[in-house]
Amino acid sequence: MELVDTAFKGTTSRVGGLNIAELAQEVITVHSKAFPNLTDKRLTNYGFINSRSKGEYHMNTPKMSKHLHKAVKTYKIGQNGANKEAYDHYEHYKKYLEERPVTALRDLLDFNPDRPSIALEEVEPVEDIVKRFCTGGMSLGALSREAHETLAIAMNRLGGKSNSGEGGEDPTRFNVLSDVDSEGHSPTFPHLNGLRNGDSVSSAIKQIASGRFGVTPEYLMNGKQLEIKMAQGAKPGEGGQLPGKKVSPYIAMLRRSKAGVTLISPPPHHDIYSIEDLAQLIFDLHQINPSAKVSVKLVAEIGIGTIAAGVAKANADIIQISGHDGGTGASPLSSIKHAGCPWELGVTEVHRMLMENKLRDRVILRADGGLKTGWDVIMAALMGAEQYGFGSIAMIAEGCIMARICHTNQCPVGVATQMERLRERFTGIPENVVNFFYFIAEEVRSILAKLGYRSLDEVVGRTDLLKMRSEVNLTKTQSLNLDCILNLPDVKSDRSWLNHQDVHSNGPVLDDQLLADAAISSAINTHGTIAKNVKIVNTDRTVGARISGVLAKKYGNTGFSGELTFNFTGAAGQSFAAFNLPGMIMHLEGEANDYVCKGMHGGEVVIVPPKNSIFEAADNVIVGNTCLYGSTGGVLYANGRAGERFGVRNSMGKAVIEGAGDHCCEYMTGGVIVVLGSVGRNVGAGMTGGIGYFLDEDYSFPEKVNPENVDIQHICTEAGEAQLKELIEAHFERTGSKKAEHILNNWGEYVSKFWQVVPPSEANSPETNPNPVMIEEKTLTPAK
Repeated sequence: MELVDTAFKGTTSRVGGLNIAELAQEVITVHSKAFPNLTDKRLTNYGFINSRSKGEYHMNTPKMSKHLHKAVKTYKIGQNGANKEAYDHYEHYKKYLEERPVTALRDLLDFNPDRPSIALEEVEPVEDIVKRFCTGGMSLGALSREAHETLAIAMNRLGGKSNSGEGGEDPTRFNVLSDVDSEGHSPTFPHLNGLRNGDSVSSAIKQIASGRFGVTPEYLMNGKQLEIKMAQGAKPGEGGQLPGKKVSPYIAMLRRSKAGVTLISPPPHHDIYSIEDLAQLIFDLHQINPSAKVSVKLVAEIGIGTIAAGVAKANADIIQISGHDGGTGASPLSSIKHAGCPWELGVTEVHRMLMENKLRDRVILRADGGLKTGWDVIMAALMGAEQYGFGSIAMIAEGCIMARICHTNQCPVGVATQMERLRERFTGIPENVVNFFYFIAEEVRSILAKLGYRSLDEVVGRTDLLKMRSEVNLTKTQSLNLDCILNLPDVKSDRSWLNHQDVHSNGPVLDDQLLADAAISSAINTHGTIAKNVKIVNTDRTVGARISGVLAKKYGNTGFSGELTFNFTGAAGQSFAAFNLPGMIMHLEGEANDYVCKGMHGGEVVIVPPKNSIFEAADNVIVGNTCLYGSTGGVLYANGRAGERFGVRNSMGKAVIEGAGDHCCEYMTGGVIVVLGSVGRNVGAGMTGGIGYFLDEDYSFPEKVNPENVDIQHICTEAGEAQLKELIEAHFERTGSKKAEHILNNWGEYVSKFWQVVPPSEANSPETNPNPVMIEEKTLTPAK
């Protein structure tokens, strides 16, 4: 605190640390290494990135991974001899971690039992404990197909939950396996080994990140939990990043992008700029899939308790606090170091804040980040966590050797690469991961028995069972103070806050009334055709999403062949036509709030002003901000202007609007946007795919474009002109737009006033290039 008060006034310090004298000694030590007496011209490798024997200590090392590999590969359930050998290897693994130098805040703590030990047989079984375990949000893209799918199968066998990470999932994974032969192979997944009939390859937790890659109605309907990733331990202030060399044709197909093009998620969710916006996204997800719990992933930082209280009030079911450890390690090296805080600080602050505000019963609290043993799980439980996430250690259990080159696409064992020849080296099987989590659960049982408790529920939040270790001598300072961790609200007697309701409800909504209509229900079940006139008001939010969810659950993204037409009159609330599916036509006479067509996958949305309106439609806003965000298909025709951030992260959707605010087409990766009016600044920032057409009547458009990622040109091909004209004609036909009619009647004059926004991936397309070069795309074949 002396140092903070002197040099960092106003900065919050939870645990204290170096004083001024100790800081001076630290500077001298570093200086002596920077300016040594050179006896050797070779630079010393201090092991800041890769583990070195005399370098900086790493918790994850090749030696540790070898111990774990031996344990998980020799464990056989029900075979006592093999169990003994495996447990010996697990003991080596555990001992290796126990003997490490103090690395995490929890290493400064020890147990402080308040009752005698009990027999192991009295403790809850392994099968109940493993249901609390999850794997981290590691995407298919960062991980190979083999690694990602193996984790999902293993966690489903356990009754735990794997996390899809950012990037979507192949719908093939949503079906239970029934074609596995006696050798554990399936023709559906020929690249996997160790399979069983009845296995599920679907990740139970489906992540919704800022890029919304692969987020479709079918994807959302196949999640038991839907996780909103607000942040992660690495890359503070950045979004997800997948280098172009990892974007194979298969990954590009899942993410609705182009192979070889680097994919970058926006740093923020563009539909979340306040806690109320987060509440709206939680509402959206509960709306489309009312049976799925919604979790919100936060990162440990000072003040996270206040944020978590808002998240609980926003109707989240689960709050996950991630620390600075764990994950794939696939982030750029510049984004890994000096990022995040220990989860111990985040979990305890959140638990305390929720208890003090009587909100703890509303949410399940999950800890994540560098958990490796049953001892870690107990520590997290005592600090308030009820569920436990494992990232990098789960990768190690399935074969990772900690080569620490995940970001290069050169993983030597096929865990974190998309190169087929390297993926063929993957040897992991689901049973290895299952065995690891059984080891963890058995260790949890052993510690609970020693503490005298029968279940994890009995020790959650009980920091009175912790104390500081007296024998620890740190090399840099002895001034750490962990009172913020140890002094939590007393919860020994009142444990009622552990009783959580199944899933928070959105309450009565317009979609439920529509689904209760016998004619609509019949049309859904029989692929029928129906049209309904419906009045709508601005408190009717996310209208259409629950109907999309019913269709996606029954038919997938594209299986419905009927046609449901809804003619709405009035002012629609937020997220109108979110997650719209093919076969759904949403016609609105009136206006709509923010987030129109968020996550739309198909169908048609038409929005026009009221018939008796006296204003000029082309000059007035008819839809709000962040419309078409994360769209993966479908088309929107809006007879009026849109707000800011229109078409952000649009993948495959098409739209015609008559003007927009700032940041139009930001981070877009596909689709076509036509704007028949003026726009704000920063058009096309981060845009890597798709095409934009912008009418420029006052010659101001070029200065509004962010030239870092895109080029602009006038229309120079017949295909481009035909694409533009066809969309404007459809817009006029659907909306009766006077602006569209005038442009079409004077086409020769207006076509030259359109600018075409072209990212590099579209520079060779027939719509943008008079002399395109045909390049044959290679298709991805599964690794054998």
